[in-house]
Amino acid sequence: MAPSDGREGDFCFVHAADLHLDTPFKGIGETAPVVAEALREASLEAFDNLVALCLERRAAFLLIAGDVYDGPDRGIRAQLRFRDGLGRLSEAGISAFVVHGNHDPVESGWAAVASWPPLVTIFGTDGVGAVPVRRDGHELAVVQGISYWRRDVRENLALRFSPTEGRGLQIGLLHCNVSGAPEGHEEYSPCSLDDLRGAGLDYWALGHVHSRLVMSGRPHGDEPWVVYPGNLQGRSPKASELGAKGAFVVEVAGGRVAGVEFVACDRIRYASVDVDLTPLSSVEAVRDALAEAAQDELASAEGRSIVVRARLSGRSEVHAALQGERAVPELLVSLRDEFRPLGPWCWWDRIEDDSAGLLDLGRLRAGSDFAADLICVAEELAASCAGPSLSLGLEAELPAALLDDITATLPKALRIRAMAASPSARELLSAGLMTALDELGADESLVGAGH
Repeated sequence: MAPSDGREGDFCFVHAADLHLDTPFKGIGETAPVVAEALREASLEAFDNLVALCLERRAAFLLIAGDVYDGPDRGIRAQLRFRDGLGRLSEAGISAFVVHGNHDPVESGWAAVASWPPLVTIFGTDGVGAVPVRRDGHELAVVQGISYWRRDVRENLALRFSPTEGRGLQIGLLHCNVSGAPEGHEEYSPCSLDDLRGAGLDYWALGHVHSRLVMSGRPHGDEPWVVYPGNLQGRSPKASELGAKGAFVVEVAGGRVAGVEFVACDRIRYASVDVDLTPLSSVEAVRDALAEAAQDELASAEGRSIVVRARLSGRSEVHAALQGERAVPELLVSLRDEFRPLGPWCWWDRIEDDSAGLLDLGRLRAGSDFAADLICVAEELAASCAGPSLSLGLEAELPAALLDDITATLPKALRIRAMAASPSARELLSAGLMTALDELGADESLVGAGH
């Protein structure tokens, strides 16, 4: 197979990050020890699946971009499981390259492993290390990396990377937070896409952000690939932890990245379901709708067990029946009663009730209280924007100046999203009015049509 641009042949490598081996899941353990133990095993089993993936695809090497362990208290079994898995790869001629991140910095914790298999490189903290990968006398790649020496690393470590004199694919292995990545992650080793593009490397194997994300790169293109594979196993019902979790298989052809393929490695999945109560009229119907939504999630989990968090939304007459102190907790217990530990199972983590009662705007408008005045003000504003009445379908977008005034006090990120959404007058005014009436408790006794 002839080299292209001075680089050798076709091969693949695997990019993973944020293994968080042996995560304890203490919260769930208090209510469901069986589920907590399964989740704790899931992180280790997901790593076993990662090793199996490398062997199956005959990968040239494996990259692990930080947070191998969940914290300084690195369990013995997690460390030995990690060593043994990399040992299986080493025996098969597959190299492994590892950096430590903010959860498992080098200066914290302790080491149960005195020596690593021969083809394993754990990058240090003194500076960016560079290690070539060779096959049959040809240099496939040069992998550069640096580990965190402490948890709170605020230096832009990306600026330390630069191309080497090697002929292979130039790869940077780094645990960092790139501006533009999903929110909710600490600004450890913050950098920009321009920083990464300016480093002169071909592929950035990143960790830290738990959402799967390709921020830059296209097959056989000139711009570098900037890739987050997400974490290997979901850890909570947060948005970044939902759905399939795994690693990227990166195909290289003619010395260039030809594409990336996501492969799931997780053992248990977190799911979020939203049940609209609008068409439902009884608690029994709500329970049935929740159970059906969970079964759909279980069916789509490819034989894996799931942990589900549910959100109730919409306006319905059943809302009042769910307001008792015990109503939603008992609904949760009823669903958990169906838990069966054998085979793929479903565990209900939580039910959040964001539903509301029905409102009769006609009756409220005819009153002489603050709620009536509020409706009048909303309708006058609606008329000034796009029509004579809130009920006449105000589909026109709000004027830019008005939207700018309304969102002026919002946090910057939320304001940008609101401006980009360009809500119509109907959407914004209706939502605001209904929220205000809910806060006034207007739905407690006013049920009917007219909204």
